[in-house]
Amino acid sequence: MSEITESSRLHVLQAIEDGWSGFCKAPLPFVLFTLLSGALGLIFQAMSHAAAIRSSAGSGFDPGTVLLMIVSVIGSTVISLWAVTGLIRGAWKALSGHKPSFRDLTHWDGQAAGRLFINQLVLAVVLAIIVFIAVAIGTGLFQINQALAVIPGLVAGIVFLYLGVNQKFLPFIAIMGEGNPLQKIQSGRAVVDPSWGWMLLLLIVEVVIMGIGLLLNGVGLLVASPLVICISTAAYRQLFGTEDQTGFLSEG
Repeated sequence: MSEITESSRLHVLQAIEDGWSGFCKAPLPFVLFTLLSGALGLIFQAMSHAAAIRSSAGSGFDPGTVLLMIVSVIGSTVISLWAVTGLIRGAWKALSGHKPSFRDLTHWDGQAAGRLFINQLVLAVVLAIIVFIAVAIGTGLFQINQALAVIPGLVAGIVFLYLGVNQKFLPFIAIMGEGNPLQKIQSGRAVVDPSWGWMLLLLIVEVVIMGIGLLLNGVGLLVASPLVICISTAAYRQLFGTEDQTGFLSEG
């Protein structure tokens, strides 16, 4: 991956202001796309729920149930990748001074989605390894002293918080950055660490925004979700710059 030269700290208030301005450039396409992707996601979640009910019925192996579960998992994954890439494209165009169209948001980019999926999978494997190590050490300590067994869990929790903050921009790096997944994870750590505290504050603000959207009967999420993506995009541009190394933005 090319060397990241941006080093200025994150300005949270500026990211919020820029993100709001970006969202306001095309609120209707953002809301409609969030509604569409959310509705499709709910369909596959309903399929998964139906498969779980059929499986709990205890009627033995049922090929139909297995097929239903496979379709729901694949469908949910594809919709999630489509939603993230679409919102990032729309937010980037808006923050670049353009008005994103509904077509900009709905355009499917298989290569970008593939990069996003692989990078998220690698990060999930890294987190799983941390959990495995913590459980193994905790089990060993439990044999010595029950009180000591909680130490690996606490350490793992701290590591999870640390990674959760400095890997916030992994979707952006995965979609628009060059390099293998481990290089991209390292890039996120190297650039975000100097602004780790400010990034944590930004995450808290975004959680509050999503919480407000959820409290408004869930309908508020149609605004909160794309708004948070726009704010995150503005923050990413502050720290990483505006270069698109993969041609993602030239598609669609």
